[in-house]
Amino acid sequence: MNLIEAIQRRHSVRQYLDRPIPEEITLRLQAAIEACNRVGNLHMQLVLEEPEAFSGIRAKAMKFKGVQNYIIVAGEKDDTLDERCGYYGEKVVLLAQQLGLNTCWVGATYKKQPEFYTLEPGEKVIIAIAIGYGANQGKPRKSKSMCDVSDGTEVSLTVPDWYKRGVSAAMLAPTALNQQRFHFERIGNVVALEAGKGPFTKVDLGIVRCHFEIGAGKDNFQWMPEDE
Repeated sequence: MNLIEAIQRRHSVRQYLDRPIPEEITLRLQAAIEACNRVGNLHMQLVLEEPEAFSGIRAKAMKFKGVQNYIIVAGEKDDTLDERCGYYGEKVVLLAQQLGLNTCWVGATYKKQPEFYTLEPGEKVIIAIAIGYGANQGKPRKSKSMCDVSDGTEVSLTVPDWYKRGVSAAMLAPTALNQQRFHFERIGNVVALEAGKGPFTKVDLGIVRCHFEIGAGKDNFQWMPEDE
């Protein structure tokens, strides 16, 4: 499947089969994680066959079951870390979908197991991603309308197709508590993206930015500089 198909088919999955991830798929995930770490200045790490992180009361209350593999998303602390974690973490999530795996972004309902990963001085774990073979494929969740998350998308004659495709892909992005607290604005081919207030909204911003770029096509637009 291509990336658009991966976006469309990816749903959050919380229950997993007792089925190990084959070595060839693990190697592809590791390679992608290492590449994203280099480009994004992150320290994502794949943890395999470790069931304790998702064995606590909070994880069970959120109906996580059978999670034995996960990705720790971490990096050196600065003002951009959360968004970078979302952006590059979602690239790995979409690759996992293409490889036949299922995933779920997890903010707080897991127990950190620091003996299974390493952090350098100044680094911080921001979030985790459950990964493996799902007991199901998840299901679509309720979504806001395009008009709720962007300007002018209802005026079909004046809005370019690339912008509508980008917003449509962004609306399929996983966000914390399904809050979808983000908003797009466009001036010509320049696009601005802002985050609302709420838990993990900066991580969400990175995930949403990743989806928009895939849907719109990076050659069709440019992001508005952060200081404008």
